[in-house]
Amino acid sequence: MEILTKVYGPVEIDEKQKIVFPEGLYGFENIKDFALIAAEQTPFFYLQSITNKDVAFILIDPFLFCPEYEPDVDNDELAAIGIHDPQDALVFAIITIRPDSNMTANLQGPLIVNRKNRLGRQAILSDPRWEIQHEIEIVEESC
Repeated sequence: MEILTKVYGPVEIDEKQKIVFPEGLYGFENIKDFALIAAEQTPFFYLQSITNKDVAFILIDPFLFCPEYEPDVDNDELAAIGIHDPQDALVFAIITIRPDSNMTANLQGPLIVNRKNRLGRQAILSDPRWEIQHEIEIVEESC
């Protein structure tokens, strides 16, 4: 299937790249269908809306820069997307790149994706250790 992307223009995606967020993402509740696309710069990914080329997010695996990250997501929230075994969960943080070139990750609102059925949701964590704008450096642990 071909989709239009914000960064790469038209891109061919596989069904396995599609992720459905039944409740959308916070601030984008009406957009449910996304594609997970590996960025040219590792270790980043793009979460690209399939229906709106202008809606895309940069993602990263938060454990790469914060190995002690513990997203304590309620079991009911996980069950809502079919996750009953932690091995079935992929966890991503949304990245913001600032004009001064600092990068921050939203560790308070991780994206949880069921790797088997490709359903996802954005969790909101109450643990004060995890910030909305956690400054990151990929080359060293910063947590």
